[in-house]
Amino acid sequence: MATIANPEIPARECLADGRDCPQGSARAGAIRVLVIDEHPIIRRGIISILSEQPSLLVCGEATGLADAMKLAHDSCPHLVVTELSLQSGSGLALIKKLAVVSPATKVCVFTAHEESLFAERALRCGAHGFVHKSAPVSELVTAIQRILEDRVYLSPRMTDRMLSRAIGGNNDDLDGSPIESLSDRELEVFEQIGRGVTTRQIAEFLFLSPKTVETYRENIKVKLKLRNAAELTQHAVKWVLENGRAVTSVN
Repeated sequence: MATIANPEIPARECLADGRDCPQGSARAGAIRVLVIDEHPIIRRGIISILSEQPSLLVCGEATGLADAMKLAHDSCPHLVVTELSLQSGSGLALIKKLAVVSPATKVCVFTAHEESLFAERALRCGAHGFVHKSAPVSELVTAIQRILEDRVYLSPRMTDRMLSRAIGGNNDDLDGSPIESLSDRELEVFEQIGRGVTTRQIAEFLFLSPKTVETYRENIKVKLKLRNAAELTQHAVKWVLENGRAVTSVN
């Protein structure tokens, strides 16, 4: 397995409020990494992989949006490795918040969710790389190396897809799918509907008002050309069953 080089890490203020980042640590000059995943066994595995890299130092681990943002505020990591499914809140929302409050922090998405649907969304939110959990360990290490070199990492297949779109080439069958027309928040609400979650629960989980969730439901019906709530639920359930785990989960 490749070893991640330790680039020059200048003293910096990475937080939008201008606080100084912590410069001292158990290993001076190490690249601080925050690991975010709702499953303890997955976090242990990621930390074990990162611990094999002498230039990296795991500065914290979190399960949900609130604790992740607190740790990011306190430890000012150089890199965040995160799932899109969190114990509370949304991984996409986390990436957006980090881009605002800690713009110098790099984000690598390490997830079980489909790259073809979520990689581009994650990059638009502010992520710097996307690695599927089915990839070999060496791919995660390579992605982190590239991200720390101020480059973007995607799989070759996803890179080809995005380049094809950019130059007006042939689109694959995912392009033009009505699901692609949903905004990030609409997709999160759509998935929760497909999991049988009530409007009130969705509102609490995504930190929204029930009225806002109802607005998203109406927008989704319009975009997917669904006539009523029953069709929306049926369509959402079918989509979740076909696509596996949702990006967010109330449970």
